[in-house]
Amino acid sequence: MTKHKDLISHFSRRQFLKSASGLALAPLLSATPLRFAMAADSSIMTRPIPVSGEPLPIIGLGSWITFDVGRNQDARNNSKNIMQAFFERGGGMIDSSPMYGSAEEVIGDSLQKLGGHPGLFSATKVWIIGHMMGIYQMRESQKLWKVPQIDLMQIHNMLDWRTHLKNLKEWKEAELIRYIGITTSHGRRHEKMEEALLEEDFDFVQFTYNVVDREAEQRLLPLAKEKGIAVIINRPFQRGALFDLVKNKPLPAWASEIDCENWAQFFLKFIVSHPAVTCAIPATSQLVHLHENMGAGSGRLPDKAMRARMAKLFS
Repeated sequence: MTKHKDLISHFSRRQFLKSASGLALAPLLSATPLRFAMAADSSIMTRPIPVSGEPLPIIGLGSWITFDVGRNQDARNNSKNIMQAFFERGGGMIDSSPMYGSAEEVIGDSLQKLGGHPGLFSATKVWIIGHMMGIYQMRESQKLWKVPQIDLMQIHNMLDWRTHLKNLKEWKEAELIRYIGITTSHGRRHEKMEEALLEEDFDFVQFTYNVVDREAEQRLLPLAKEKGIAVIINRPFQRGALFDLVKNKPLPAWASEIDCENWAQFFLKFIVSHPAVTCAIPATSQLVHLHENMGAGSGRLPDKAMRARMAKLFS
């Protein structure tokens, strides 16, 4: 995976984004688990997690590429600042994975420097083959995050998912994690994901959905809604490609009807206005983009007619 050691502030979004079972149950950490609390910016909208009713802010924070900064201290400090601003704007979910290089370690160190945060909803993944290797990897993630309990553990890209699901169920029973999820991305594996969601009860599912990649509208979004599964949306900007489509183009005047001030908010509001979506997780290393993204969590959301109008621009 490419290491981005220097996060240069004048990069555009597009430029930067290119650039054994018993063992699972021990040791239980004695510290009090972090819990979701009212966000600092109470204006941000939330959606209830269907299985529990717990409110979750609709704009989260991804960490792929952007938090994989290695030992670069300037970049690590920048990541801390991004997280601080994210929490100040009412953010909750931070999503990561062992696949994302140093991202989990950077998140954990940043949380430690920030003194933790009661609004954190920690979401990471298991991404490996094998029962014992899965247990080892999840324990490592818990250590890297420096939290006593991971809120959401997801099976990354469905890899060896039946093996890991047994572990996740045991960890949830032991209160090492709070929720269980499964993911895919790039618009792949939709048929296999549908089979998994029909076969097992997951608390969360994560997949790709945006104004130009709408395949999930056909089966995955309706199925999640029907089964009461929380939905996390990844790749909301299509790895920055959506900004290429609107380069040098002004927002349509009617975007003001849904309180959009920039294209980032336009793209995100299209996603989170879908009734099955719980949270979108855009990633960024730039504070200006973080604030743009978080702005999508307040103001008016598009209704069905407005969503059709928005999609028509890119059909």
